Amino acid sequence: MGTPLRLTSKLKSIPPELLETKIDSSWSIKENIGHLTDLESLWQKRFDDIISGHEYMTPTDLANNKTDLANHNSKPADELIREFSVIRSETLSMLENIPEESIFRFSLHPRLKTSMRTMDLFLFVAEHDDHHLARITAIEKQLRNSN
Repeated sequence: MGTPLRLTSKLKSIPPELLETKIDSSWSIKENIGHLTDLESLWQKRFDDIISGHEYMTPTDLANNKTDLANHNSKPADELIREFSVIRSETLSMLENIPEESIFRFSLHPRLKTSMRTMDLFLFVAEHDDHHLARITAIEKQLRNSN
């Protein structure tokens, strides 16, 4: 549950008026948070793909239409974090009950064409989380410096 806690901590220091601001048509802070929730079902599907022995993992929408259409800026930030926390808890529950014989199964990442085991997938997820946490920090810094 590290990422929801890190988001909560990070947002304590960001003024609310900065949370919905876009820079150069990129996502706002709230949209970056919402995007994490939007992708969690993909991680769950890909985990199931590995466990079920599918050759390829479920592909993603590289255009991120789900995030672009979700209107995350209309929700309070704490609600976005709460939604993310709930779905991330579901993912962690799936991982808690992984059968030992499934640990080394793998599927191919559809874009990268590399084999990924469960541990590889969730390292990928952690790096994705970190990217968006860093992006939030960069947006905040840029907005504070422009004011």
